[in-house]
Amino acid sequence: MAENRLPVYLWLEIPLAIVTMIFPAGLFVVQPNEARVLVLFGKYIGSVREAGFWYANPFAVKRHVSLRIRNFNSEKIKVNDLQGNPVEIAAVVVWHVIDSARALFDVDHYENFVAIQSETAIRALASEYPYDAADDNVPSLRARPQEIAERMQHQVQARLEIAGVEVRDARISHLAYSPEIAQTMLRRQQAEAVIAARRKIVEGAVGMVDQALHMLSERKIVELDQEKKATMVNNLMVALVSESQAQPVINTGTLYQ
Repeated sequence: MAENRLPVYLWLEIPLAIVTMIFPAGLFVVQPNEARVLVLFGKYIGSVREAGFWYANPFAVKRHVSLRIRNFNSEKIKVNDLQGNPVEIAAVVVWHVIDSARALFDVDHYENFVAIQSETAIRALASEYPYDAADDNVPSLRARPQEIAERMQHQVQARLEIAGVEVRDARISHLAYSPEIAQTMLRRQQAEAVIAARRKIVEGAVGMVDQALHMLSERKIVELDQEKKATMVNNLMVALVSESQAQPVINTGTLYQ
């Protein structure tokens, strides 16, 4: 009787052993802000993004993708700005994966893809703006940080859309002229600053002189002919525009009449 039962035990134990070996392969854990991409025999069958303890087809490959927010710090890149001046620029890009399937299957090594495309966008952006502009109404890399950050975020996002990546923020972290022209451009900036300051001083002085002549005429304090007006304008402009302190000369009249 025992010999007849042996084949029965084998038919039960062998399938049970196989099931016991295969079943645990379908169990997997998903941590918060992580995803598992499931591929069965070369075919994408879905993604699990919710944290917890899960079971899937034991023959499916479960590839891990992090959904956490990451920073990409670019290296200092030398590029020519809109005016052709060589500048050094670097940026920080804050990004995270929002489509795990596209990140794995639409690009090869999505982390390297993010790095390369971000640097390409930074180069393209730097060539669209001057490093600095004398006119405050002209956008530049140095004068409009918020505008440049928004523009950079838009350009990086457009390049990373294909990889299922969302760009949360992108900002310049380093901006300077290249060492070979840094001293020359510094002197140029100083000269432009001096010119702009002198222009403001002259504009203010002209307004003050015009106001003084208008008040004298309106209140009839003194009657001035054209020659005296020209002399007064000259004296006021010298006093207001001169870099050194003007020394007034008071005319008290002549000694002999």
